[in-house]
Amino acid sequence: MAKTLPELRTLIDAADRELLLLLNQRAALANEVGEIKRAEGSTVFRPEREAQVISGLQSANLGPLKNSNIATIWREIMSTCRALEAPQRVAYLGPAGTFSEEAAVRFFGSSIEHVPCTSFDEVFRAATAGSADFGVVPVENNTEGVVTRSLDLFLNSPLHIVGETSLLVRHNLLRLSDTLEGITAVYAHPQALAQCQNWLNTHLPHAERHAASSNAEGARLASTNPAWAGIASERAGGEFGLHVAAHAIQDDAFNRTRFVVVCLPQTLQAPQASGKDCISLIVSVPNRPGAVHDILVPLKTHGVSMTRFESRPARSGQWEYYFYIDLQGHPSQAHVKAALDDLRQLCAFYKVLGTYPVSD
Repeated sequence: MAKTLPELRTLIDAADRELLLLLNQRAALANEVGEIKRAEGSTVFRPEREAQVISGLQSANLGPLKNSNIATIWREIMSTCRALEAPQRVAYLGPAGTFSEEAAVRFFGSSIEHVPCTSFDEVFRAATAGSADFGVVPVENNTEGVVTRSLDLFLNSPLHIVGETSLLVRHNLLRLSDTLEGITAVYAHPQALAQCQNWLNTHLPHAERHAASSNAEGARLASTNPAWAGIASERAGGEFGLHVAAHAIQDDAFNRTRFVVVCLPQTLQAPQASGKDCISLIVSVPNRPGAVHDILVPLKTHGVSMTRFESRPARSGQWEYYFYIDLQGHPSQAHVKAALDDLRQLCAFYKVLGTYPVSD
């Protein structure tokens, strides 16, 4: 016999109380773990451990919750428990409502201390100077390619990468009214303007396009003039009291941006192997025929897969380049270590940007 609505609500209330009891038990255990870590002087945040916990729960999941739901729920649970030990201060490109803020919350959970910054340079400075424990910056988009400023900042920075997350980015046209009529200017980050250029050419061909320091800043500017619009997330629209004049205006329906999490090595050492890891490098090679081919040979010889290869000018005036490379694996694996050792011998410049768990 089917249960009635009041009966189902009673069962849900009982399940909620049981969940609350279990969550408090988990928080108490997390506090004990925190005490042990403080006594040992070890770090509170372990991204590889959290990745393993979520992966294990997803493997055990029998539904009806989706695995993506499991990741979201447990990330918040772990974030809340972590904050009881020591909340993380996380820097990102602000103001409130940016995709960078969304990426920070997606990776760390919402129980963080927010440190919004005005530029990627400031994010790196905050994490380097200690005003933030971690920084979150975008490094590539599947339609517009690499975020060049982020890559350039890695070259001389003491920060290393300890994690990554990927966002499905939905750009919306925001303004004080909910129509497209009378828009004379559109403000957004240059990457967003580029990702929406076909839509803008079709629907707002006569509107001026202005670069802003972030999409949220573009939304803020749009809130100051009824003839202006911004391109940003719905969250940014809520922050500045704007209507969504047009939803999902990005040219690629599956527009994704990859973000990385950075910090000083003394804040968090390179994560241990999680079973699904990435190594990011910057290298340069002597300017001679076949040099670039040569650096690929150790990867093939030792069976290491490369997932990204980008070049950036060295700005030496000699037509030299730095190469940004992502590899699958972890240095603790023998074949990966052998490939890295051989690669290092061929490079005029060699820097490991980080070893970290790959996001889902």
